[in-house]
Amino acid sequence: MKALEIVKHQRDFFNSHKTKSIQYRKEQLKRFKQILKDNEQELYVAIQKDFGKSVYETYETELSIIYHEINLALKKVKCWSKPKRVRTNLANLPGTSCIYSDPYGTTLVIGAWNYPYQLTLVPVVSAIAAGNTVVVKPSELAANTSAIMAKLINDNFDHGLMYVKEGGIPETTDLLEQKFDKIFFTGSTKVGKIVYQAAAKHLTPVTLELGGKSPTFIFPDTNLKMAAKRIVWGKFLNGGQTCVAPDYLLVHKDIQERFLKELKNQVLKIQGENPKGSDAYVRIINKANFHRLIALIDKDKIYYGGETDEDSLFIGPTILHSINVDDKVMEDEIFGPILPVITFDNLDEVISKVNSRPKPLSLYAFTANKKIKRKILNEISFGGGCFNDTIMHLTNSNLPFGGVGNSGTGNYHGKAGFDAFSHQKSVLSKAMWFEPFLKYRPYTKLNMKIIRWIIE
Repeated sequence: MKALEIVKHQRDFFNSHKTKSIQYRKEQLKRFKQILKDNEQELYVAIQKDFGKSVYETYETELSIIYHEINLALKKVKCWSKPKRVRTNLANLPGTSCIYSDPYGTTLVIGAWNYPYQLTLVPVVSAIAAGNTVVVKPSELAANTSAIMAKLINDNFDHGLMYVKEGGIPETTDLLEQKFDKIFFTGSTKVGKIVYQAAAKHLTPVTLELGGKSPTFIFPDTNLKMAAKRIVWGKFLNGGQTCVAPDYLLVHKDIQERFLKELKNQVLKIQGENPKGSDAYVRIINKANFHRLIALIDKDKIYYGGETDEDSLFIGPTILHSINVDDKVMEDEIFGPILPVITFDNLDEVISKVNSRPKPLSLYAFTANKKIKRKILNEISFGGGCFNDTIMHLTNSNLPFGGVGNSGTGNYHGKAGFDAFSHQKSVLSKAMWFEPFLKYRPYTKLNMKIIRWIIE
């Protein structure tokens, strides 16, 4: 179907008011979960073909999160949808004030390739839970996962409710020319700007989940072994192709050598001595990204790793040391299995350098010092993050997930996802048996005194 035809069909479906029913939403979410579960094997095969992702990691980082979001929505959507009674001010008494969560209408979700199921379908869950219809545009870079999502959704759901539109830049451009009531995009900052500009023509509200260079501080008072273990897991998960991965390390000079050794030890323990021969180590998505990453590796600064193989799109876990902020690897988000290590001794100076860059999607710091924690929280703006861990903040649906500035706008997960696809409609209901005389003429001095007394 053409983009114009899809959007018209979905708008007509939404205007039938069918999606306003909480029961209908829950039925569709239950069905969605069952379809995913019934076809898990096909989902595993597709993602393995795209970039060698194992069954375990696919379930851990993709399907389990989708199932959790569906389960949470099924449990909470009735509560989330209830009108919220708020206090009515004196000027409007007698009366009541309520906030209604209204679905936007016809929405567009543009997914990303690095976690093709999670980053595409979790927003879809939120859109359906909030009572919208949704057009889904998966990334064409992960062609097999795009195809299986299209098959499972288009074969099993009314196209008026959900429809997957596959394709590349021309198809995405065509979709963005249509008027949607909400757009949700996950991807690069560069493309995010294009989406934002397209949405502005129709005054369409947008949620952008982007990226950035996420810094990770390591202080001398931390447990170096545990810090290294959690950093190595977070950095090299999905072959480093994670928007919230630790992008670079800021290690205090007093522990630099010890921590580098611990990082190497943990890479060997977690990734093994031969990650190339492992079916659990994710490959780079395509040759363009492979060559982009190769260009970031300064061979003179390799502390560990550096192994590459173009035929299999393999880049081994690589640690770079003696890095400074002017190195090429520090220019843009890495988005691959390369970990630069920068040494610092003055916290104020390094915070200033972090703040001179675009605001990161995530920030991590390993320390038990409450004063340092407060300083980082007060002085650095970032989307979200962890103290003494990496990535795990996004697994808590009670924490809204999203960026700030160049790393994104808006957030989702859990209730925040429901809110992202809902308009907060404010309604005042007044009684008819009383009306304050102060609203009307004559505007006397006495009336003015009374108003000032009430207000001030």
